[in-house]
Amino acid sequence: MRQFAAMFDTRDAAPLPDWLEQLTSARLPALASLAKAIREDQPAVVQGITTPFNSGVNEGRITDLKLQKRIMAGRAGVPLLRHRVILIALLRRRYP
Repeated sequence: MRQFAAMFDTRDAAPLPDWLEQLTSARLPALASLAKAIREDQPAVVQGITTPFNSGVNEGRITDLKLQKRIMAGRAGVPLLRHRVILIALLRRRYP
């Protein structure tokens, strides 16, 4: 896993095929399954490693919204939910 993280740090996907081969030869079913899944979508994985773009901020906002919906399920209306989501967004800006 550290090798995979190093690929992201350096944005170099060249070691990916060798790393996938190591996973397959490790004789652990979970790692072999992971290697198979990555091979099936290898072009997308290479793009994810080599480009600086990601959707982390959007995913964080969506997670915040879903959490608030679960916390407030059936307890309050849309105006209160909207208010809480805005407050969380402001807090995220101040404290990343």
